[in-house]
Amino acid sequence: MKTRHKARELAVQTLYALDFNKELDGTHIPDIFSGTTEAEYAELEDEVKVYGMYLVKGTLENLEQVNELISRFSLNRPLERIDLVDRNILRMSVFCLLYGDIHPHIVIDEAVKLSQDFSTEVNYKFINGILDTMQKQLFPVQESAKHDTSED
Repeated sequence: MKTRHKARELAVQTLYALDFNKELDGTHIPDIFSGTTEAEYAELEDEVKVYGMYLVKGTLENLEQVNELISRFSLNRPLERIDLVDRNILRMSVFCLLYGDIHPHIVIDEAVKLSQDFSTEVNYKFINGILDTMQKQLFPVQESAKHDTSED
C-alpha cells in the first residue's frame, strides 16, 4: 500500500512539472520522476518505478479523454483555472478510474490524500466532489460488492 502511494506521489509531481513547463504533450515523457536525481531513482523499489511511470505515461497517453471528463464534471471551474497540483491529481485519478484495476473508492481516497499532502487545505473537497460524482455516474459500484465488503 505504501509502495503505491509513493508511486502516486512521484507521478503527480512529474505530471505537475510537465504541466508547469507546458510539456504535457506526450513527447516529453521523462526517464525518471521529476524532482528525483538518478541516484534517488535507483534507490526506489521496482514496483514504485513501474507503477509510477505507468501512471505518468497512461495519463499522458489518454490526456484528451481525461481532460474532457474533468471539464465535463467541473461545472464551475474550467480546467485551466483548476490549481496545477489539483488538476494533475484529478488527471491521474481519472486515468485510474478509466483504466486501472483499483476500486473507485480507493482511487478517490488516494486523490484526497494527495490533495491534502500537496495542495491547499480545502481543495481536497473539490477533488472529492468531482471524482465522487464522476464515479457515481460513470463507474457505479455494484450494490452486491458493497455488501460483500461490509460483511468482512
